[in-house]
Amino acid sequence: MFLKDMPRVKLAALPTALEYVPRLSQNLGIELYLKRDDNTGLAVGGNKARKLEYLVGDALAKGCDTLITTGGPQSNHCRMTAAAAAKAGLDCHLVFTSQDIAVRQGNLLLDELLGANLHFLGVDDGILAGERMIELAEQLKQQGQKPYIVPLGGSSPVGAAGYIRAIKELMDQTDLAGISVEYIIHASGSAGTQAGLLAGVKAFNLPIKVLGMSVSRPKQRLSGEVFNLCRDTLSNAGFNTTVTPEEVVVYDEYVGNGYGIPTELSIEALRLFAKLEGVILDPVYTAKAGAGLLDLTRKGIIPNDSSVLFWHTGGSPALFAEQELHWRPRA
Repeated sequence: MFLKDMPRVKLAALPTALEYVPRLSQNLGIELYLKRDDNTGLAVGGNKARKLEYLVGDALAKGCDTLITTGGPQSNHCRMTAAAAAKAGLDCHLVFTSQDIAVRQGNLLLDELLGANLHFLGVDDGILAGERMIELAEQLKQQGQKPYIVPLGGSSPVGAAGYIRAIKELMDQTDLAGISVEYIIHASGSAGTQAGLLAGVKAFNLPIKVLGMSVSRPKQRLSGEVFNLCRDTLSNAGFNTTVTPEEVVVYDEYVGNGYGIPTELSIEALRLFAKLEGVILDPVYTAKAGAGLLDLTRKGIIPNDSSVLFWHTGGSPALFAEQELHWRPRA
């Protein structure tokens, strides 16, 4: 199947803006642009809308009436899956890798507002979450429903295809503006966004380095996941090109003490983007990517005057949960 033939449901307000940020550029000594996927328009926005366009398209093409997925209680992916289900007229079940949380804040509050059915696994265990989704799917089948399991982060060859399309969108914008991009920096979690971006760069033979800033996983693990998913995404979308392990670039130096736990540098990035450009990052994903951007430019790993694109993947609702954690690092 070719990308143009893959079932797709329009969920996002596209194209998202390509924005030059002069004050941050001057501060960092580079030519910095933002790709504003925080403004995709679906339930406060975020990058998952691009993946969900293909995932929901696939679900509807298979006659499914229910989406099931998993994530943490402040998962942007879960929030946007619930929104996509509501927009498409589907039921939604979310399996959270945590204990039940009495106070609904941030993404979790929006999940309930969007009408999703919430299930709390009780532990942070991705393997158990996958098993629970399968069990839930079987229960729903027995009740006459047709469930569709969306993997963590929407990270599958179907979902990642949304970022091949995103690279074509970027090409159109940079061609129109007469600019070129040398580096793309973004938050990398479940591998789907990075695999899709790299697949797009490979599919259109672009001289762009895609740099994934891990928000949780060790470099060796995430690099392998990105490579495998990128290869499968290209194949599934009908592109006759290859990717090599050396082309997968992951930094795990900015994870800090773990997923969702701020660092001094991520807090600095959160504040710097806000104070210099009025751009809001989130504490879990984009602030960690912002930390990588600050460090790589300051150390000269990204040379002065380079043309850099920061792909803003959204996630601002997480700022409104446990706010006290976002302003100081924890030991």
